[in-house]
Amino acid sequence: MDKAHEVRNVAISGTRLRLTVDGKDYEIDVRKQSAKLANATPEQRARFVLSPAGYGIHWPELDEDLSIDGLIGVRHQFRLVETP
Repeated sequence: MDKAHEVRNVAISGTRLRLTVDGKDYEIDVRKQSAKLANATPEQRARFVLSPAGYGIHWPELDEDLSIDGLIGVRHQFRLVETP
């Protein structure tokens, strides 16, 4: 499986999401990314699932998904595969 990003050290403290993406550290205020996360309890924010391929973060209890590209402000280029 191709990985979009290598994502490590994901943690939430209050409304601050800290993560390392492709070796670079980021700190993001989740209130600026999502109304659902802004209104969630700290416990709800802490219950997330990271995509194994590094595409995004999912909060099942909140039915919220954020892409890693969107969080760090990049556009990931995907390879097109031609089929015969």
